Amino acid sequence: MDANGTNPTGGAAGNLKNAVIAFLVPLPSILFYLSFLRHFHDHPIITGDGDSLSSLWTWCYSHPILLAILLFFLNVNVLFWVIGLIQSSHWMIDVYWTVIPVLLAHYYATHPLGQCDIWRSRIVILLTWVWAIRLSHNYFRRERWQWGAREDWRFTDMRHQYGKNWWWVSFFTVYFPQQVFLFGVCLPLYVVHSVDKPWNIWDIVAMFICVPGIVIAYFADTQLYNFVNRNSHLKELGKPLVPNLEQGLWQCSRHPNYFGEQLWWWGLAIFGWNLGCGWIFLGPLVNSMCLAYVTLLVEQRMLQQDYRAEAYKLYQKTTSVWIPWFRSSPNVRKDKNT
Repeated sequence: MDANGTNPTGGAAGNLKNAVIAFLVPLPSILFYLSFLRHFHDHPIITGDGDSLSSLWTWCYSHPILLAILLFFLNVNVLFWVIGLIQSSHWMIDVYWTVIPVLLAHYYATHPLGQCDIWRSRIVILLTWVWAIRLSHNYFRRERWQWGAREDWRFTDMRHQYGKNWWWVSFFTVYFPQQVFLFGVCLPLYVVHSVDKPWNIWDIVAMFICVPGIVIAYFADTQLYNFVNRNSHLKELGKPLVPNLEQGLWQCSRHPNYFGEQLWWWGLAIFGWNLGCGWIFLGPLVNSMCLAYVTLLVEQRMLQQDYRAEAYKLYQKTTSVWIPWFRSSPNVRKDKNT
């Protein structure tokens, strides 16, 4: 792993190897769950007759959330962590941030204890797929369609910070928090598939919050991707770089991609709230607080880059952090563009 968090053993062979690993790692959980469903199909009434295997299936039947938590802990926290240690790169959790919500949606929808309004279930699962495809596309587009070429820069910074202790600290800083965050924000997927209540106006409200969130995040990430590519081209030509992206959605928000992402999670929570679970908002609230901290880290990183520090300070003074809004000082904006 180099200073930029890039895996030096990359190339076509490394890319193929990482792609194969990424496709294989969820199989233990998937195969176990399919075995449970097959057993339940063959024995619809699970009584727990003293047989150890039957007792296991009975527990899986009675505790859907605990089963999902256990599978996540073993398959993601432990297995991903071990693979990350072997490869000296914790890249895989970023890829699976986009996959796990889809897996959880189908898990809750197919669990024998599940009950739901069929249209609400279909729409929520469809929206989750659209969100996941959007985020996956952005990830691989940014990574030049490579698997595991580098890990998140925040993990690389922590690797340097903790040094020889990183091998065990990484479990508690990279993987365990991801489980808390993901299960928190994905709890609406459980509620949607555990309460059978007819579709109503609040489901429409939730849908019309989720969809703009996905759309805003897509366009914001696309504008950022194009900006980064233009600057890379300018760097190759030896020309001065453009300090900040201040066009499109980025003209009225410093982090419109984060805003769109939060709209998605809060809209998803409304689906759960509508089914009588007000506590469901705790997940997106914690996620928003964590994203606020990530926003602080990102902006500190911007200010540490000499070519953009002064321009970014002005950008901070004139532009909303998350929620798109009018620029506060047209005069300052004019000065920056001259």
